Amino acid sequence: MTSLYVDRRGVELEVDGEALVFRENGLRTGTVPMAPLSRVFLRGDVRLQSSVLGKLGERGIGVIVLSGRKAEPTLLLARPHNDAARRVAQYQLSGDAAFCLAFSRTLVLDKVGTQRDYALALREVALDHRYELTLVLRTLDQILLRIMQMPNIAALRGIEGAASAAHFKGIAAIAAPRLNFTQRNRRPPRDPLNAVLSLGYTLLHSEAVLALYGAGLDPFIGFYHQLDFGRESLACDLVEPIRVEVDSFALQLFRKEILRPEFFSTSENGCFMNKSGRVAFYAEWEALAERLRKMLADQIAKLMVQLTISPPPTKNENETC
Repeated sequence: MTSLYVDRRGVELEVDGEALVFRENGLRTGTVPMAPLSRVFLRGDVRLQSSVLGKLGERGIGVIVLSGRKAEPTLLLARPHNDAARRVAQYQLSGDAAFCLAFSRTLVLDKVGTQRDYALALREVALDHRYELTLVLRTLDQILLRIMQMPNIAALRGIEGAASAAHFKGIAAIAAPRLNFTQRNRRPPRDPLNAVLSLGYTLLHSEAVLALYGAGLDPFIGFYHQLDFGRESLACDLVEPIRVEVDSFALQLFRKEILRPEFFSTSENGCFMNKSGRVAFYAEWEALAERLRKMLADQIAKLMVQLTISPPPTKNENETC
């Protein structure tokens, strides 16, 4: 399965049989079969009728609308999984403090472990920065020893924040000076690398939300990330251990000159990728997205086991709804 990225002003989408049709100025300019699609990303002034959304939903194809310069996502979901027992089990365990703490410790341990592995890999190739990366590794090693002793989720968040600060200090050490990257920042990002990280995290989060809905879970009810209005907390949980995949991807785009500073514009409102940059980004993103979807599926499968979901009871023939 693959994704379709539509980022072109004035394009109109239609359905013709089992294919999506592109029109510009009334002329048919291309077609894409729907069979291999799992996601459609829309950005810019793309026009389509509600029947197109209906056809995509029928085929289980999620639609993500990225609006504005900040690419804020709006998700239009395919039909969700119909096993409500999964969501009931999730709701019950979200109120179990012992479960939430155990889940959160494992999650943070996995996340910091991936950050450590990444720092170790960087040290093997970035020989000019072995000293800085060795300091990062020492910090992460110390944090790893303390995670399972954290008494509550608030303490875990503090130690996770310290690990992330060290992780991005390592990235800052090896990032090209022309990128002006000194630390992770957002809303808005202030340099090209942060702009790419923000977009990558947005797309990863959207994939997690779609995967959770498809699995019959509620993305808003998390265990490490607690309830917060408008936040898909369980999706935030799922992406934490695999964020480093986006970090590595973003850094490689610049190191390989796939993305360059001239693909970005910076003002007092932040740093934003231009059309040429987005074309280059999406061309590379899909290969990573396939791997991320598999990783999210594995995360969800593990979560299902933790939820200890039992099969639904057999319905009595005389029972009515």
